[in-house]
Amino acid sequence: MTAHEGDARAAEEERAVEQALALVGRQPQTGHLPPGRPGGADPASSSLTAEQGTCAGPPPDAPRPGADSPVPGSSATEAPVPGSPTPGSPTPGSPMPGSSAQEPGAPVKSAPDASASGFSSRRGNSSPPGARPASHAHRARATAWAGARALAERIGRTAPLAAHRLPLDRALGHVLAEAVVALTDLPSFDTSAMDGWVVAGPGPWSVREGMGLLAGRGSVQPLPDGHALRIATGARLPADATAVIRSEHAHCDEAKGLLHATRGVVPGQDIRPRGQECRSGDELLPVGTVVTPPVLGLAAAAGYDAVVAVPRPRVDVLVLGDELLTAGLPREGLIRDALGPMLAPWLRALGAEVSGPRRLGDDAEALRQALISSDADLILTTGGTAAGPVDHVHPVLAEIGAELLVDGVAVRPGHPMLLARLADGGPCLVGLPGNPLAAVSGLLTLAEPLVRGIAGRAAQEPYRAPVHEEVHGHPHDTRLIPVIHRGDRVVPLHYNGPAMLRGIAAADGLAVVPPGGVRSGTEVEILDLPWASAAPWTEGCFT
Repeated sequence: MTAHEGDARAAEEERAVEQALALVGRQPQTGHLPPGRPGGADPASSSLTAEQGTCAGPPPDAPRPGADSPVPGSSATEAPVPGSPTPGSPTPGSPMPGSSAQEPGAPVKSAPDASASGFSSRRGNSSPPGARPASHAHRARATAWAGARALAERIGRTAPLAAHRLPLDRALGHVLAEAVVALTDLPSFDTSAMDGWVVAGPGPWSVREGMGLLAGRGSVQPLPDGHALRIATGARLPADATAVIRSEHAHCDEAKGLLHATRGVVPGQDIRPRGQECRSGDELLPVGTVVTPPVLGLAAAAGYDAVVAVPRPRVDVLVLGDELLTAGLPREGLIRDALGPMLAPWLRALGAEVSGPRRLGDDAEALRQALISSDADLILTTGGTAAGPVDHVHPVLAEIGAELLVDGVAVRPGHPMLLARLADGGPCLVGLPGNPLAAVSGLLTLAEPLVRGIAGRAAQEPYRAPVHEEVHGHPHDTRLIPVIHRGDRVVPLHYNGPAMLRGIAAADGLAVVPPGGVRSGTEVEILDLPWASAAPWTEGCFT
């Protein structure tokens, strides 16, 4: 794409966004007002920066340089990108009932009254004449995608759970809080690696009478030079043994009572010497190791009955929206809840313990009670993060004195996601948008690194892969696109609108597409899904 074509495309997108804003209309947003701060928050402390961990940033209504006209992509709807359905088109991917048709990042003081504010529908509103579009407030507050993700992980790292001792049969999936150190040599004595004959000295060897040596038996008598004795795999070797000859490589002349080797014998062959795997005191598994089935086996072999591990973070999932059905076909303006069934197993794959999703509808008081009574380490909400008449997340967080850490992220889909910390040492809350793929974006951007940090899991090593074809980007925001691996490249999938799950259901991961998009063959960062194949992309992945 030439620079001229790029400018023309950007101008065309700006015009489309302006038209969408004119149709939808906007209403100015008031900033989040912490308790005891009448008159609003100090502009210098209204937005937490990812690098400093403190509040900073321009006031919500402060214009940005060159922001005299609406910023492309900062409208309440997920802004269209080339190749995606246009606003108002009846194609799949248009906002679903129960997800916000306007997805600003700026909070509100309280739930607006529909009649007073001019809301023409559940999720839409119209601005008073001359009102400044709230897209500027969102644009000023939105945190860069990489910064938001890094901040979520850092917050998780600063809130580790107290370690406890877990029996091996309950430790699977936890993260080691103490290193596993060898309590003995492994093996702790010389053993036979094969069924066959143990011999001492050069052959042929006189066969000793008896049933031979079996695994699990006690000490054995030394084996004199020139003698052979039957031995089973895992049996302890007698002192002065030279080698083990496999049964198939030996010939026993019973008449003469002699054993002959049919192949050359090398001293030490098929013997597992004491300490071959480790010596007592060696570190076998470092702190931060995820307990997998082989980890359990190694710990048991090293003499452990229990390990010291980080508990799984406990997560509450609160599903908001009166329009959601839990069974049957969509009907009469009601739709199926796609997020409730999806989030719990996804979070479990990240190492969390998740309660069954609680469906609260559009009830501000029920949400408030659920938040103040939760004893979880993390709370996830779905929907209600915008500024519609029943979008209660921001007002309720303000009412209970929560600290808003991230209020909107410069990413598509999912930019109205948020991260807050409840008052008085309460848990963190991640507010996911109601649109399904937008919620997945919020899950990977904020919830996944937060859960990983709390659980003590190491971050996945970032990797990049070239895209198979040109990928259109958002003019200003990062874009997350479902992809599948094909050879050494990734192929973008269709059905990647904010309300769609068809693409992510077939995906191996998501490509992180920078603003403006990328040409075919350009390498982009890949976010693997927890259940994606480990090879060749993520060596040692375990979920």
